[in-house]
Amino acid sequence: MGRGRVQLKRIENKVNRQVTFSKRRSGLLKKAHEISVLCDAEVALIVFSTKGKLYEYSTDSCMERILERYERYAYAQSQLIATDLESQGSWTLEYAKLKARMEVLQKSQRNFMGEDLDSLSLKELQNLEQQLDNSLKSTRIRKNQLMYESLSELHKKGKALQEEHDLLTAKVQEKEKEQAEQAQWNQQNQDLDSPSFLLQQPLHALNISGNCLARDSGDDQGIPPQNRTNTPLPAWMLRHVNK
Repeated sequence: MGRGRVQLKRIENKVNRQVTFSKRRSGLLKKAHEISVLCDAEVALIVFSTKGKLYEYSTDSCMERILERYERYAYAQSQLIATDLESQGSWTLEYAKLKARMEVLQKSQRNFMGEDLDSLSLKELQNLEQQLDNSLKSTRIRKNQLMYESLSELHKKGKALQEEHDLLTAKVQEKEKEQAEQAQWNQQNQDLDSPSFLLQQPLHALNISGNCLARDSGDDQGIPPQNRTNTPLPAWMLRHVNK
């Protein structure tokens, strides 16, 4: 079984108390030296026994310098605490002022809403009425301004939409015109490429050639048949010539 937890209280036996003091003092000095070496810390240790004997340890034997540093730090801490207390007092006063101001504003708000009017005097009611009238006028002016700005914006949007509509209408009309011209051009090309049109053109030429042949037949009567040039014609051309 391990050692039980030692209860911290004054040792009544004087001998045991002195022995424990010697052991703990040596251990405490050893720990102070170790922390100063391992952690590069400035350590100052002061121990007074029950008989008033002094035991001390300081890093590099600079007890006075460490104590002066401690005094400066303690003084700065005390000044900081005092400043904090003053600041706390000023903040308390400021809180009280802000709280009173907030209560006044809340009461004014309730009065503007038509509540808690019984405690107001006639003059206060007249001032409240005047404030409400001024607020109403300002509200109406702002409302009219917003309505005018909204109408102006809508007018600008309507004008822009009308311009866009006119532009789109012009483009549509131009496109329809181009489509109509293209359709007319396609119809003309289709008529030129049709078989009836192609037949009408050679037939007219053949009639002219037939007349020329008829006229030339009388002029070539003196030419021997063997010297004449005979051009064979297709049967369909002969039918049209006969007609």
